[in-house]
Amino acid sequence: QVQLVESGGGLVQAGGSLRLSCVASGRTFSNYYMAWFRQAPGKEREFVSRINQSGGSTYYADSVKGRFTISRDNAKNTVFLQMNSLKSEDTAVYYCAAGVVSSSYGYWGQGTWVTISS
Repeated sequence: QVQLVESGGGLVQAGGSLRLSCVASGRTFSNYYMAWFRQAPGKEREFVSRINQSGGSTYYADSVKGRFTISRDNAKNTVFLQMNSLKSEDTAVYYCAAGVVSSSYGYWGQGTWVTISS
């Protein structure tokens, strides 16, 4: 099995920035699509962003487009989520996920909290 470990969450003020990281186990990291999801209190888990194996193709949910940037470093088995201009609506547990195709993710991390204060 693949293990995914997120880090970088915390408490920030509205309008601030935060950078999340996700480190994956194994030597086949470059074979996977990577994605970020989030789940706010009382709501269902939602898609945030994904990136293909080479890093040349990215996609974002409308709610974060223009504010968040996903990237990856295959040499370090790591995917990042740079979050700028944070809003209270961004408060959630953020999860890292991996899959062999862009629409299916079979491996998930434990999540990291992101809380935005007013």
